[in-house]
This record gives sequence, structure tokens and C-alpha cells, in this order.
Amino acid sequence: MIRYIGRRLLLILPTIFVPLILVFLMLRLAPGDPAAQILGDQATPDQVAALRHDMGLDQPLVVQFVFWLKGVLTLHLGASFFFRQPVIDILPSYAFVTIQVALLALFIALVVGACAGVAAALKRDTPIDRGLVALAVLGLSLPEFWFALLLIFLFAVTWRIFPVAGYVAPSEGLVASFMTIALPAIALGLRQSALMTRMMRSSMLDVMSEPYIATARAQGLPERRVVLRYALRVAAAPFVTVAGLSASHLLSGAVAIELIFSLPGLGKLLIDAVGRRDYPVVEGAVLAIAIMLAILNLAIDLLYALLDPRVRLS
Repeated sequence: MIRYIGRRLLLILPTIFVPLILVFLMLRLAPGDPAAQILGDQATPDQVAALRHDMGLDQPLVVQFVFWLKGVLTLHLGASFFFRQPVIDILPSYAFVTIQVALLALFIALVVGACAGVAAALKRDTPIDRGLVALAVLGLSLPEFWFALLLIFLFAVTWRIFPVAGYVAPSEGLVASFMTIALPAIALGLRQSALMTRMMRSSMLDVMSEPYIATARAQGLPERRVVLRYALRVAAAPFVTVAGLSASHLLSGAVAIELIFSLPGLGKLLIDAVGRRDYPVVEGAVLAIAIMLAILNLAIDLLYALLDPRVRLS
């Protein structure tokens, strides 16, 4: 197991560095000058040149890459052009918001997807099964921002249960903080739960037709024990894989939701930094997302092996 984890950690390095290198090149080759954008239209060419020198943007691309790579390896990501603060100090607060929303959304997706999928499989070809499958297809067909706008209209504007937008830190009150992330998490989790429902239903149907399930029933075991102890554990393995993909999407693809609800998360930070040509912040945000996704994928691989005894790590 330890050797497997070590090999997986080595495989993580290309997963992290390849997108970082691509982001570095695209930022430098894209049109736009951070120095000119910071100083504004009234700046003289000499002022722009002086600021470019201070930021190290007047050096050859190879030299910039060497200094950038050294900074990444030592976690000295530089200072933000806009905030005038070290990037390593800026990222934690924004990453915390994104992780909060993603974890709550993942919990909603797991609970709804697992319960609906098992119920649909156990009630196969009944109105319950057809209704749950229809809802899952509908959920997959509608984009997340549509769910977000619908939830805002119903729960924030019409019934005034949740705030329309904004974020409250947990230090200012757990209930108030939960109220600000509930609607974004529901908007993200509902669509992912539709995907998990279909996967759990399909996986449960396959497992319930296995010979060992028939043997367990023939031995007189209660149906609940057969389902929960023997069928659900094996059926959960593909479900966990889909859950890992959904978690990756929740961490890296929730930009629209953060913009709609004005959440100070990594997605919003990344979009704002790209607009400002704030190179260090863009690279730091991509690095944070890449590390979280790599760790998540490793955890999913290990959990898959624990759930399915037929899987051997070699």
C-alpha cells in the first residue's frame, strides 16, 4: 500500500506541473500588458517600462520561466500585482470558501444520488423507478446556473428564506455562514446527484443479478441485510468513481455559481485575476486547484480498493 501511494504521488507531479506550465505560457503570450493596465491610460511609456522592470516582465521568457519554476518548487509564488500581498497569503481564504461549498454540494449529491439510485433499482420498472429516472434525466439536461437562478427566485426573492448573494465567514456565525452557502451548494449538488442516481441505479441492478446475491437470499438472509451488506458495498465502487469526478467538477468548475452568488471563492478570484492580468494570482489559483484535485483522485483510488475486495493495488 505504501509503495502504491508513493508511485501515485510521483504521478501527481506531471498532473500538477503540466497545467501550470501551460498557464504560464498562455499568460505571457496572450495580448495585454499588466503594467499598462495597472497604471492606466494616463501613464507614460517610461512609467510603464519602469513598472515592467520592477515586476520582472522585461526579462526574456526563459529567464521568467526559470524564476517562476523556482518559486513554484519553493512555494514562493510572488506577490499579487493588484493586492500587493504575497499570493500564498491570499489563496487560503478564497480556497476555504470554495472547499466549503464543494463539500456541502458533494454531501447533498451523495445522499440524494445514493438514496434515489438504490430506490430506483429496488423498485425496477415501477412508477417510482420511472419517476426517479425521469428526474435524473431532467437534472442532467438543465445547467447549474439555471438551478441557481431558480433557487434565488424561490428561496431568496419569493420566500426570503436565504440571502440573495454574499458570504458570511463561519467566525461571524455558523448559521449565518451556512445560509450563505446553502443555495450555491444545492444548485451544484442537485445536478451532480442526477448523474449519481443513474450510476447507482445501474450499478445496483448489475450487482443484484450476481450469483452471490442469489446465494445469500437462498440462505434465508433478510433482504435488508442482502442489500446493505452484500450488494451496496460492491455497487458503491463505481459510484465512488463518479463521486470523485463530480467532486473534481465541484472544485474546479463552480465559477458561474460563485459569480452568481458573489462568493469570494477560487473561481471568482481566478476570473478577476485573469481580467486584471494578475499573473501570480492566476498561477497560484491554478496550483491550488491542481493540488486539491490530485489529492482527491488519490483518495478516490484508495477508497475504491477498500470498497471492492476484488481490487488489488499492485
